[in-house]
This record gives sequence, structure tokens and C-alpha cells, in this order.
Amino acid sequence: MLAGCGAASLMVCITGTALSQTSAPTTPTAAAPSSTTTPAPAETGVTALPEIEVVAPRRAQPPRPPKTRVVTGQRRETPAVPPQTEAQAVAGQNEKFDDARRSIVAPVGANSYQVNHQAIEALPQGANTTLDKVLLQTPGVSQDSAASGELHVRNEHANLQYRINGIMLPDGVGGFGQILDTGIVGSLALITGALPAQYGLRTAGVLDIQTKADAFNNSGSVSAYGGSHGTITPSFEYGGTAGQTQFFVSGRYFGSNVGIENPTPAYSAIHDHTDQEKGFAYLSTVIDPTSRLTFISGVSNSAYQIPNNPGQAPAFTAFGVSNFNSALLDERQNEFNQFNVLAYQKSAEGFDTQISYFNRYSRLHFMPDTVGDLVFNGVASDVYRRSQVDGIQEDTAYRIGYSHTLRFGFSASAERTLVNNTSTVLPLDAMGAPVDAPFSVLDSSAKTGWLFGTYLQDEWKITDHLTLNAGLRFDQMFQYVDANQLSPRASLTWKPYDGTTFHAGYARNFTPPPQVLAAPTNLALVQNTTQQPAVAVNDPVLPERSHVFDVGVDQNIHAVPGLEVGIDAYYKTARGLLDDGQFGAAYVLTAFNYERAENMGLELKSSYTNGNFRIYGNLAWAKQIATNIVSNQFLFAPDELAFIANHHIYTDHAQILTASAGASYLWNGTRFSASMVYGSGNRSGFANTDHVPSYTQVNLGISHEYLFPGWTKPTTLRFDVVNLFDHIYEIRDGSGIGVFAPQFGPRRGFFVGISQKL
Repeated sequence: MLAGCGAASLMVCITGTALSQTSAPTTPTAAAPSSTTTPAPAETGVTALPEIEVVAPRRAQPPRPPKTRVVTGQRRETPAVPPQTEAQAVAGQNEKFDDARRSIVAPVGANSYQVNHQAIEALPQGANTTLDKVLLQTPGVSQDSAASGELHVRNEHANLQYRINGIMLPDGVGGFGQILDTGIVGSLALITGALPAQYGLRTAGVLDIQTKADAFNNSGSVSAYGGSHGTITPSFEYGGTAGQTQFFVSGRYFGSNVGIENPTPAYSAIHDHTDQEKGFAYLSTVIDPTSRLTFISGVSNSAYQIPNNPGQAPAFTAFGVSNFNSALLDERQNEFNQFNVLAYQKSAEGFDTQISYFNRYSRLHFMPDTVGDLVFNGVASDVYRRSQVDGIQEDTAYRIGYSHTLRFGFSASAERTLVNNTSTVLPLDAMGAPVDAPFSVLDSSAKTGWLFGTYLQDEWKITDHLTLNAGLRFDQMFQYVDANQLSPRASLTWKPYDGTTFHAGYARNFTPPPQVLAAPTNLALVQNTTQQPAVAVNDPVLPERSHVFDVGVDQNIHAVPGLEVGIDAYYKTARGLLDDGQFGAAYVLTAFNYERAENMGLELKSSYTNGNFRIYGNLAWAKQIATNIVSNQFLFAPDELAFIANHHIYTDHAQILTASAGASYLWNGTRFSASMVYGSGNRSGFANTDHVPSYTQVNLGISHEYLFPGWTKPTTLRFDVVNLFDHIYEIRDGSGIGVFAPQFGPRRGFFVGISQKL
């Protein structure tokens, strides 16, 4: 024990000693005893230590901050993050709604091929490419003439469903005009295979178009494009944000001296001019953080001259005329289409729903050359078709935990159609010979039809890599025929590794005929005339019922970054297979059914992207055969009808091999692009027992973006060549089931364009 410290004061003594040997604290720990007190010597003989006096130090000053050296003109500061603009906030909200909408009708288990707006711009002709030409660059899509439907998905005639932002557009009345313009496309997906339960009615494929999502920054463009065959197509688009509302509008005019396919191999068509106008509008308003309202509208108005095939031999005498130059025929066709969609979307707490009202109005009028058509065909048909469709559609996705997403919804529509066919014909005498005494008959059919469909399905994530999607769909039609069907759907999606996706599915489908194409014909009106059919049987057009099986795999090749490949196989068996054909001079289609049919195919796809370089290629093998025509039999000759009743024949659009390929490269602001389509040929001849020759068409394009001095927005110039090698090929030769006239592919054309950003 330290001398001079008692037991009670030991801690104080130690503390004071320690403090005297360390750096000074800001406050003393203990007070020292007075220095005047002298301790008495210890009796034990131990020398007493002097007491230690602890003096409280001065309060230490806090350290001064170091001086910052300032260099004039070189001071660096952390840039301030600019506050988010109202337009950016609205765009962020809409992006969340777009993601939620895509999840509502996600094509789980189906085969989906994506094309974004940048890929369209990279094609020869860019955004001036029509929508059907864009689709020809996707797997399993084959080319046809405008009169025969323009294109076929997996060898099906029509049966393609169009959707905008997940909302189904109802069928129109057919014809050449395309109501949708590629300028509105932000991205599109061609969905094929075993479709999930939310997709009904048209099931060969679903073309799901997402409108531009990056076009609302108060900017736009104007452009002019044209070239060979008197082609000119000016267009504009503009989009912006006002408060909580995003808007986008676009318009295009198209004029050309090759409105539809030339019936001759000549470079210039005779009497083939077209004038077309299209418009599109999109409005989207965020109501609150969980809901928004969207309005979409589109319109197209088209006028066509029907091209002439010179050198045809007259077959009848009408109005005293028995010699008529077929190059002077004056047939015309006008088409008008309009659609409107109003959709309300709600997203909150794992619950996403969209309910929409839609309508579509379509009108088609074919105007014959009365004298000329009578001289060549023995009939001149003035055909008028009109359709008005109104309906509602509701789709909902509800997530239950991590594993399950329930999807359910319904659609209901009413369609009013009017089909008027005023036929000027020649009577037959007692011997069956035509008499030059033309008269007209009116065959009119009006109908209000109803379609209703509902579905329920569950997307079950069995594991992180395996998903089962199972559902049930019910469809009911009340049209010229009443029918319904309960359709199970199921698919498995397996992702065993990163970049590998297997899918396999089954779907039962129910496909009503387009009501306007199924209108019955009153054969009694044309008895004993040059329009009297050889087969007086006219059974009604039926809905198609089918079973579809589909399996495929998509693979990213990790050893070659940017390389993706895929393969898909499908098989379909159908009862009442729907088909359409042009039976007569009028460029309109009429529906009929095969009793039984099979459709099978194999599709290969690949793409490679490396920076500014992209190349892709697709190849498809397909076969569609059918037997026994069971509706509108009067459209066929007796020998052909008997042959089909006892043989499986190829359908007229069954092309065995179809291929497409393309490449693009952006180098120092200049984009080089090329595309190709190949077809082994559509069917031709008696009962489609032959086919037209194979063909290949190659297109090239080059474009460059300039920023001229003093300008704030870029200008794009482009030059394109269509059918580079001027390969002359037939799409149709005028023979085969439902084919009335020959049609040739486009001859070589040169086109230039300029586009200015606003």
C-alpha cells in the first residue's frame, strides 16, 4: 500500500498519480489535499512519501479544421442531382403500369418471337416497311398476295389475332388495307404454339403490339419517302406529356402505282394506283398511383384500282359488246377501317387488372366494270360489306405468394354485319346458252352475332426452374351457326440453366369464322343464269375445333456471347378447318371448311448481336393437308369437290419451306442493312396438286444520321433497294383453290427518304 493513503483514500491516490503521468484531461478527476498539512512519520519505520498535488489543467481547444486550398477556376464540386421533372415522374409511373399489364396476359409456355422498334428501323426501308413485311422476317411466316391474305402464320389462312397493349382488336371485313402502321410500334411479339387460356378465337398466332413508350418527351419527326413506281409516302409523329397525361399521334399517306400485286411479270402494272391514309392516336392518364386510363384510336382509308391483265379472251356478249380489251377494265375497291379502345387499369398489392371497351367499324366496296366483267366472266358483282363490332374485355392477374399467379377474365362482343352482293348476270336459254339480256339481282344478308369467352388459369412455379401453367377456357358463338366449346390448356416451362428455356404445351382451340365471311349465299337468285353453280349445295360455315401440341427450346450460346438459337416443333389436328378463297373477280374472300385436317412443322431460328452488328436467320418446314369440303360446296367444280372428298390435299397456302434472314451494322453513324425472304412456292393446279416455283427476294438499305451546323435535332437520310436482283417470281399463277388471278412479287425498286427530328 502506498504510504500516506488509507484504505478509503487508496483509489484517489492512484488516480491522481496516473493523471499526473498522462495527457491532461479536460476536467480533474479528484481534488488534492492541502499542501500545508505535514504527515507524521510512520511508527513502523517506513519512510513516508510526500503527498502529490494534482492541478487541474486548462481546457484544451478543439482542433482547427484544415484550410482548403482554393485554386481559382479549378475548384471541383460534387454535381447536384437535378430534381425529377413531372414528365419523368409520369413516365416512371407509366412504365410500372406497362410492366403490370404485360404480366396480366403473359404468354406463359407459348413460343414468342420479339421484334423491337430498333430492329424495325434496322430493316431496309425502316419504319416505312409495312407490318406484313416486318412479320415476314419472323419464323414460320410465309408470303402471299394481298388478295389471298398477304401472309400466313404456320400455313394457316388468317386466324391471326391482333392486340394493342394486350387488348384484342376484333376482325374487320378483310381487304388489302393495313390499319396499323409500323411507326406506332415500340415492340411486337409474334406468339405461336400452344397458347395459354387468355388467348381465344384467333389462335394460329397472336401479334401483340406494344405502343411506343419512349415517345412522350415533347418531340417527334416528319419524313418523306418514295421512289420507283410513283411511290410517295410522307408521314409525321409527335408525342409529349401534359400534366399526368402522355399522348402520341401519327399519320401517314401512301401513294403508289403498284397498289396490289401485278398480275403480269411486267415492270409496270396497268391500272394499279392506290391512295391510302392512316392515322393513330394514343392517350394515357395516371389517375392515382394505382390506376390509369388509356385511349387508343386508329383509322385507315384506302382506294385501289384493280390491276389489269391484258390479252384476255372475251367469253360472252353483253350490251352488244363481244370484243373488249382487258387492259382497259376499270374495277376499283375502297376500304375504310376504324377502331377505338378505352381501357382502365388498376394495380395494387399483387392484384393487376385491366378492363376495356373496344369497337371497330369496317367497310369494303368492290365496284366492277359492268360491261367488261360480263364480257370476260359472265357476271359483274358489286360487293358491299360492312361490320360494326362493340365489346368489352377484362383480364386480371392475382399473385398468391411466390408460387402461384391466378389469371382470369372474359370478353364479350356484338357484331352487326351487312353483306350486299348486286350481281349483273346473263340469262340462259333452254339449251343453256347465255343470252345478251343482262339483269341484276341483289343478294343481301344482315346479321347481329355474339361472341363470349371466359377463362381461368394458374401459373404455378413448382421450383425456381420449373413452371406449370394450366387453365380452362370456354367460348360461345351466336352467329349464322350457334356453337360452343370447353377448352383445356396446359404447358410446362423449364429453365435448367441460365440462358436455357424448354417449353412444351397442349391447347384445345375453338375458332369461329369471321361473321362477314360466313354470310350465306342465296343460290336461287342465280338459277338459269351465267352465275348458276354446277354444285347446288351450300352448307353453312362452321367453327373450327382443333388440338395443338408444341415443344421447343431457346438457348443462349455462352461460348459465343450474343448468339441465340432456338427450335420449335408443332402438330395440329383439326375438325372443320377454316379456309378462305377469292371465288370470282371481286377481290373479297369467302370462307369454307374442310372436314378434317392436319398441320405440322418445324422452325429454326438464330440471331447474333455484337455491339452495332446484328445478324439473324430463320428456317421453317411445314405441311398442311386437308380433306372433304363440308360448307359452301357450290364454290367448287364437281370433279374437284369429288377428288377432295376422297384425298388429303395440300391447302392452297401450304408452303413447304420458308426462310428469312437479315443483317445490319452501324458504322460511324451510317447503318447498312440487308434482308431476305425465301419461299418454296404456294400451291397451284387442280385441287392444289402443284405449286408455283420457288423464289428469293433480297433487299438492301443504307441510312445516315446528320446534325447540320446550327441545328439542334438530327436529320436522317436513307436509300433502299427492294428486290436487288430483280428476280421475277409468281406468288400465285391464277390456279388452285380460291385463286382467281395471277399475282407477281415486286420488281426491283429504288427508294430514298429523309426524316427530321422535331
